[in-house]
Amino acid sequence: MRVSKLAVQLGITPDTVRYYTRVGFLSPSKNSQNGYKEYGESDLKRLSFILSARQLGFSVDDIGEILDKASKGDAACPLVRDILETRLKETEKKFRQTLALRERMQSALEDWKSKPDKAPSGHMICHLIEEHNG
Repeated sequence: MRVSKLAVQLGITPDTVRYYTRVGFLSPSKNSQNGYKEYGESDLKRLSFILSARQLGFSVDDIGEILDKASKGDAACPLVRDILETRLKETEKKFRQTLALRERMQSALEDWKSKPDKAPSGHMICHLIEEHNG
């Protein structure tokens, strides 16, 4: 099947298929008559795996590591667990940072409701930000 058909079957863009081909995750054959890349059932399954892994937060590099391990006949599951544990810790940290930012934003907005608007001066662009100490 050609790139567009593979993309439609998986609900993605042809550019996504081309990207994963370019990074070496898919290995389509070339049609000798027209030069088009032809993707098979194994490419469909592999790309479906890649998309599932991306949905779980695995990076492209992570997926490359997993595919490499699996291509050598080794069980990738221990690696998958380790990577996901790391990604979860990173996500938890980002989540806490986002919550802290949300609180700072809410506090600033509440504080700024009672402050007047001021035109910029030679030393100040927006006093709301420059005078904020949150």
